Amino acid sequence: MCSSRASAIDKTAGVRTLRTDGADGADGTVPGLGPATCGTLAESSRREWLVADGLGGFASGTVSGLRTRRYHGLLVVARPGAPGRMLGLAALDPVLVLGDRRVRLATHEWASGAVDPRGHEHLVGFCVEGGVPRWRFALGGVVLEREVAMHRGRPGVAVVLRLVRAPAPVRLECDALCTWRDANGERSAGADPAVELVAGGFVFEGAYRVRGPGFRPGGTWYRGASYREEAARGLASVEDLWHAGTFSALLAPGEQCEVDAWAGDLADAPPPGAHAVAAAHRRARSLVAASGAEGDVAAQLVLAADQHVVAGPDVVAVYPWFGAWSRDTMTSYEGLFLATRRFDEGRALLERSAASLSDGMLANTADGGTTAYNTVDAALWFLHAVGRHVETTGDLDLAAALAPALASVVEWYVRGTRYGIVVEDDGLVAAGADGVALTWMDARVDGVPVTARRGKPVEVNALWVNGLAHLAHLEVRLGVDASRHRSLEHAARVSFRRRFVRPGGAGLFDVVDGPGGDDPSVRPNQLLAVSLPFAPLDDRAVLRACDELVTPLGLRSLAPSDRAYAPWHRGDPAARDRAYHQGTVWPWLVGPYLDACERLGEPADGVLDALALHLAEAGIGSVSETADGAAPHATTGCPFQAWSVAELLRVVRRDEQRGGPTGRPARSVG
Repeated sequence: MCSSRASAIDKTAGVRTLRTDGADGADGTVPGLGPATCGTLAESSRREWLVADGLGGFASGTVSGLRTRRYHGLLVVARPGAPGRMLGLAALDPVLVLGDRRVRLATHEWASGAVDPRGHEHLVGFCVEGGVPRWRFALGGVVLEREVAMHRGRPGVAVVLRLVRAPAPVRLECDALCTWRDANGERSAGADPAVELVAGGFVFEGAYRVRGPGFRPGGTWYRGASYREEAARGLASVEDLWHAGTFSALLAPGEQCEVDAWAGDLADAPPPGAHAVAAAHRRARSLVAASGAEGDVAAQLVLAADQHVVAGPDVVAVYPWFGAWSRDTMTSYEGLFLATRRFDEGRALLERSAASLSDGMLANTADGGTTAYNTVDAALWFLHAVGRHVETTGDLDLAAALAPALASVVEWYVRGTRYGIVVEDDGLVAAGADGVALTWMDARVDGVPVTARRGKPVEVNALWVNGLAHLAHLEVRLGVDASRHRSLEHAARVSFRRRFVRPGGAGLFDVVDGPGGDDPSVRPNQLLAVSLPFAPLDDRAVLRACDELVTPLGLRSLAPSDRAYAPWHRGDPAARDRAYHQGTVWPWLVGPYLDACERLGEPADGVLDALALHLAEAGIGSVSETADGAAPHATTGCPFQAWSVAELLRVVRRDEQRGGPTGRPARSVG
């Protein structure tokens, strides 16, 4: 679609500035990047962007345009009623025709190691404004902008290319590179795919439709597209893409070309792409305003949180490779729903979760195709989430509706449920079974847990005490007899203090009563014992013990002084899994750390400074899953992680609301 946009762009001046200073962050604008960063492939290709459709699908890529992951593409579609996603429209490569010159603005890497074309060298600016990524290319007197937005609530994407300035009309072409395969895999050239020509474009293999101006059919395999991040992760990293054809439009300054792609009902065309961009900006402003977020960092995190909340409602744990995980959902709940004031959606999520309980447990995930209940802590985080929701909103109707479900969790833990999860005679929760890792430290290599933590893990029992206290508190407010749960809480508190405190003020054991006895490993799990609202302890020694875990991007999962410490989270899947919880930094732990500092009266000014700056370093506007334990703590894992976003947002919003200094970023940050 080719259209004029004189109302939004001054045709004579022709230049709308890209934000670079974070000014007017009311819509969550992320500080922009200039030509030095954009034009340097190593820098611009490690920064990633993502826009979500609200259904679990997304568009994602790098600032440079180089597809470094198998997951990068403009149309990644969540499978309705099934785990996983499908990748469709992989790329839409712009070409400017300037007289007898054809300037290709895309950037691709091939199995030979060649990078061709090198469109990033013409990229002079990038920002994410109101949740919409925007690129600016400049070639002498010609300036072109590109924006990408999802058609929210349906599996569809809009790409808008706008000629900002030119001495004369310019022809713009867009090459559509296509596939249709599982987002976790690759596709090799074989039989030519079925491409059906329809009005304004084509339908690819009956799965999705692409619409735009001046379409000319193609029909060529682009062989050997290479993904450097997959190679670094020890995974298959080469595939072939189908050039389905080219869209073309002659643009005068101030005019734009719109190309849309959508799955689902292919006869139901979405509105023009400009509407998707405008709707995204309106949604961003509305979300930030409704949340009450005051600063730039909080506003950016509100929009990052929105990416993870999908229809259901449900929570996408990480982008780009996972779906919903109950532990992640419940750990993230307060940040994603309460800090953003999405109370109605949160209530619906909690009600749906209560209805799904089985033998006192929440299903951890169905990402593998079958429902797995291999988590000891998800149900305890659920007790915490309900307690915090009622405390924040005063919703006693929800408390009354869910109290029986919460009580059932407690009774199943007391009598015993899956995987050896049971409350023993001392009132503490024990858990463990062969071949499973039931806590959040759940990595396995060849089916063997790296950190099995069998016995009585410290954070599980802190959550148990906290959950019992939440439930008893709700029962008191409802006028219900709370003596049963008060008694269980008291017994657990007494035993917790007796069993977990290490001699000599050295913090807490990580696990007690395990197969090898008590585990003295210094891990951040002990923070929950002093950070939760109804924490079992009030002991500064825990913070002192965790001093060597603190880094600018979060807390290490194991102390560097430990012989098992792994400083680098790198290599093939097995190497990464071995390091995953053996020293790798986890940003989400900054939440419990700052809670502990506040609760114990310890100073924490500036703790969030580096994380605030990180919002422009990896997943633009979001927070990474992990980072190396060793400096400079390069980010690893996925670039868009729900509980990393949620915990940072929760403590930032808390500080805004209370007006206190705990962990607050410096005023100039963000």
